[in-house]
Amino acid sequence: MTGWTLRRRLVVLVAAMVVVLAGAMGTVSTLALRGSLVDRLDDTLRAASERVLGAEDRPRAGSAPSDETDLPPWEADGPLGEPPPGLDVRGQAVGTVTVSIRDGEVVAGRIDAEGQVQALSDAAVATLRALDPAAGPTTVELGELGTYRALATTTSSGDLVVTGVSAQDVEGTVTSYLVVELLVTIAGVAAAVVVGGALVRRELRPLERVASTAAHVAAAPLARGEVAPVARVPTVDTDPRTEVGQVGSALNRLLDHVEAALGARHASETQVRQFVADASHELRTPLASIRGYAELVRRMRSEVPDDVLVAMGRVEAESERMTRLVEDMLLLARLDAGRDLERAPVDLSLLAADAVTDAHVAGPDHRWHLDVPAPDDDVPPTVVRGDEHRLRQVLVNLLANARVHTPPGTTVVASVRRDDGDVVLTVRDDGPGIAPELVPHLFRRFTRGDEARSPRSGSTGLGLAIVDAVVGAHGGTIAVTSAHGVTQFVVRLPVTPVQGHERAPSADGHA
Repeated sequence: MTGWTLRRRLVVLVAAMVVVLAGAMGTVSTLALRGSLVDRLDDTLRAASERVLGAEDRPRAGSAPSDETDLPPWEADGPLGEPPPGLDVRGQAVGTVTVSIRDGEVVAGRIDAEGQVQALSDAAVATLRALDPAAGPTTVELGELGTYRALATTTSSGDLVVTGVSAQDVEGTVTSYLVVELLVTIAGVAAAVVVGGALVRRELRPLERVASTAAHVAAAPLARGEVAPVARVPTVDTDPRTEVGQVGSALNRLLDHVEAALGARHASETQVRQFVADASHELRTPLASIRGYAELVRRMRSEVPDDVLVAMGRVEAESERMTRLVEDMLLLARLDAGRDLERAPVDLSLLAADAVTDAHVAGPDHRWHLDVPAPDDDVPPTVVRGDEHRLRQVLVNLLANARVHTPPGTTVVASVRRDDGDVVLTVRDDGPGIAPELVPHLFRRFTRGDEARSPRSGSTGLGLAIVDAVVGAHGGTIAVTSAHGVTQFVVRLPVTPVQGHERAPSADGHA
């Protein structure tokens, strides 16, 4: 029953219980019926045996029939010679058999369906002669004659007389009873399945409502952003006197705790995001001033010692690096806050061409290749609706990641293609690959590649985090696979038909 629903299990258990009970009742009643019928048959057998024993002194062949006879007088010159004792006595039933042994002479016969006395086969006679008089009524098989109940007795003169009556009526009655029992059991099981299924379905409806509430909560986007009030189990399904009510009540308490924890987490994250955004915004001005003064000092070469110029060059370089870090943090803070992006048709093939060209200039020691489909005269096949600046940043970051984290001479291929309702952007390189333990954490913030892949990397660890955030804001997905000699980033963005240039509010709130 592994994998079966609770409803199916309960219905099967009810049906199995009905089968077991019906089988037990049928077995007991069948045994009782058979015992009763055999007892009645044994009474009939004893009466027949007494008639046979009482006929031992009756006149023999050729005599006129007495008042007690049902059958025609025995013909002395008939096929059996002398008639078996007791078969011509009134009251003997059709199918009665007798075997009489007098002074070593065996006389046997049976009454057939027409009331005539017929001879017994040697095998039947042998079976009946083997019976023990002390055993009482015994069930025997007489070949083609079927099942018999037979009783062996001895006369006062010591002769063996065996009388048997057919048990076919008993077997037929028991068989008919078993057929009826089987039909009743099948009907009972069918009724149990139908009625039990309906009752189980009705009784499990509260549990289904509880499961529906849990599924609704599980489908809610609880991992990010502000969490709306989650659904609760209806009051009717929270009665603590019932098992389902206890589950519903416990689930509601759990949801209360989860909602409170999510609210507290969201408030804390909002404060952190706001702090990062404010700090990043405030740092932009002093960083610009530092860069400006450092550049001014470097221009005064004739008036400043060389060691000061070197120091100012370092100050300017680090201020530029810090400025990029501040800009990245500010962008992530805005994306985390759910700021709207620009929405306009963007051809990713054109963006990829521009990005590869720029990457070739920035990394001439790498081999750069572009693979895009041929343009269509009507509608470009790789157009999506999104923020062109941010999508360009996705391409730039992926190509920069391949350039920075691979050695000179590495081949980097950027490809764009259509795949049903998506545009697929792929950046692949044949560098040394990414450490397997690092792959699951690549899109986390401040994650840096290992020194083997990026020996001269000075990245902040925010580039791929920005790529993931921008792709997610466009309703897309990004995946990475890496092995020695091939690393591949695959971005899937949904296709939106071109319907004119729309522009939603940007991250700064302007149209």
